[in-house]
Amino acid sequence: MPEATGSPSHAVAFLQSFVAEIAKAMDRAECPSCAAHLEQIEQIGLTAGVCLEEKAREVLGSPRPMDRDHYADLIVEIKNQIGGRFSRASGEAGTVRVVNSRCPFGEQVKHAPSLCRMTSSVFGGIAARHFGYAKVELRQTIAGGDGSCDVCIYLDPQLAARNEGTEYRADGERLTSGNLTTLMTPKVHRRLRENWCPPPVGVGSPDAALQPIVAESAAMRDALRAVRIVAPTDVTVMITGETGCGKELVARALHGLSARRDKPMVTVNCGAIPENLVETALFGHEKGAFTGAYEVHHGYFERAEKGTLFLDEIDSLPLSAQAKLLRVIQEGEYERVGGKRSLRSDVRIIAASNREIVAMVDDGHFRRDLFYRLNVVPIAIPPLRERTEDIDALITHILRKLAQRYATAEKTLVEAARLKALAYAWPGNIREMENVLERAFIFAADARITDIDVPVTAPTESVPAWRTRKQQAAKQAEVDTLTRALRVSHGNVDQIATQMGITPRAVRMKLKAQGLRAADYR
Repeated sequence: MPEATGSPSHAVAFLQSFVAEIAKAMDRAECPSCAAHLEQIEQIGLTAGVCLEEKAREVLGSPRPMDRDHYADLIVEIKNQIGGRFSRASGEAGTVRVVNSRCPFGEQVKHAPSLCRMTSSVFGGIAARHFGYAKVELRQTIAGGDGSCDVCIYLDPQLAARNEGTEYRADGERLTSGNLTTLMTPKVHRRLRENWCPPPVGVGSPDAALQPIVAESAAMRDALRAVRIVAPTDVTVMITGETGCGKELVARALHGLSARRDKPMVTVNCGAIPENLVETALFGHEKGAFTGAYEVHHGYFERAEKGTLFLDEIDSLPLSAQAKLLRVIQEGEYERVGGKRSLRSDVRIIAASNREIVAMVDDGHFRRDLFYRLNVVPIAIPPLRERTEDIDALITHILRKLAQRYATAEKTLVEAARLKALAYAWPGNIREMENVLERAFIFAADARITDIDVPVTAPTESVPAWRTRKQQAAKQAEVDTLTRALRVSHGNVDQIATQMGITPRAVRMKLKAQGLRAADYR
């Protein structure tokens, strides 16, 4: 029987997996000591510290708020559960001092001293959240050849001013570090939280994977019906659709509804990998495989083992890599670059493309045999201009998320702005809509968003613009259709929804938009 979420063993497993993931990140880094990588380590530590703290609390039952003693117990617990040998040591008033005789990162830390920044940022970030300020001084480090670690965390700014170290401060939910030249953007912070603070395994229904997807239109409801059917299987899926239409959300729903949902889902943007590095990125390489290959590199297939590998922009893969990918799919095994033995692969593959792959196959730019292997179950995501029934619901969904993100009251579009959104073609699809609404949300003076920044064709004095006429005709046709349906059903919204193939909620939204009341026909 699996462990219940929140049990001590679940928390310990999370803490131990932290070290393994950071070690992989170090293994993948092209320049472990360069400034950009050091800042990345710092950012990961600050964000991951939130999750590490919560998991350690499950074991210790630490109170909120914490005092200095509980804080010391917490950071020792975190480090020891992930393989360290930490203990408290005596220190001055206003400080917490811990010592260590075994590094959680093992001998690897001697080759990558920057990992010590992880200890500093985790300790400092947790302290800053609870006490407002912290400075972390690494007096001795195993990485530096001292044989042990001696870490002092100053909680008193006046005492800290006389000593070396990295300062950490808390400004609401945002943490700052003296090692960072720039603050984390909200986008980077959200991405790191997604990576290091995954939702608890086993909490809620697997159908929670579908919650981020808005599907009022018949086309999207058909797509989600296919997702529900194929997700529990290991069948390979090909998702097609324009850029920004939500292909990755559908891929995440397939993973979240599958038996692999407790394992990693690894997303690969094939178009972002340089052609000469594709094979190394996918399959990894052995130490000494080429100049600069100082350590074994674990590719995306190894990182996704037992889970799901999402290959976005699959159409960008060069033909040489397509051949090796085909072998993995057909035989379930691969070799690292420079390797001499085959590795077995247990990975569910989901591919996506924003181009017409059939045309690429006909032109010889994509292998026909690979296409047939990937396209076992095709799921097409229509562009937003072809699913206008979803626009109102998407606007509501996005504005609600923005209110949560910025911790403010919800805002709504006035009718003129809503009609402008309905009339616009949204060539960038949902991604464009999110950006447009976020700008409008930020600059709105109150809870009413009076305008959105999208181009619109204004009618001339003599002849109305084509889009305006189309909008007026569509509105009148919808009014006529709804009125007729209300008369026939005597105002029964559920019956109308069944006839139209949409949800009752969508029907009510349409009635409200057109100024119609179901009660008037009962």
